[in-house]
Amino acid sequence: MIELSGIKKVYRMGGEDVEAVRGIDLAIADGEFVSVMGPSGSGKSSLMNIIGCLDHPTFGTYALAGTRVDRMREDALAAVRNKYIGFVFQTFNLLARSTAMENVELPLLYSGASGAIERARQALETVGLGHRINHRPNELSGGERQRVAIARAIVTRPSLILADEPTGNLDSRTGAGIMGLFKTLHASGVTIVMVTHEREVAQQAQRIVTIRDGLIQQA
Repeated sequence: MIELSGIKKVYRMGGEDVEAVRGIDLAIADGEFVSVMGPSGSGKSSLMNIIGCLDHPTFGTYALAGTRVDRMREDALAAVRNKYIGFVFQTFNLLARSTAMENVELPLLYSGASGAIERARQALETVGLGHRINHRPNELSGGERQRVAIARAIVTRPSLILADEPTGNLDSRTGAGIMGLFKTLHASGVTIVMVTHEREVAQQAQRIVTIRDGLIQQA
């Protein structure tokens, strides 16, 4: 699913070049569940942005599902993201004035997919929120809001889910429920790459990749 070779990311800051990622080789198999850990400033966010086709590497090659994406134009990358990738964020990133249904529908509306309402309903039922489709984010608990975010991530039926601290804003019991949902998605064949600072959460994945100073310490 993911093949990174010699990946470097260099930012120009204050007249100097700063290497956020310093030469990473990483392969993640189709259907694998991987956790990425590392301290602040380790380069894991830059790496995840590259994996998610949100940013280009400065050097190196990246193949996603067998297709080179490291030098694609932005419009082509947007099409790749919409086809292959679902995103789940720590802060949920839901539209406050929209219902759960409307939030989940958005990726389908952007892509012009047919049957958006029914597919959004099915996604919300998959995450156990079929009874909350008309509620807005301020009417939902933190765990429910994260489930809406996961429904939005899976509504396009992606083969890869990227999750950035998905339990970071949740209590331990609610977080355990979210991890249970990720395990169910993984069991259905979805590839999951998850950034987390919590080792207990990371250990629930099949493999932990540890990053420090822009390099992989353990894969």
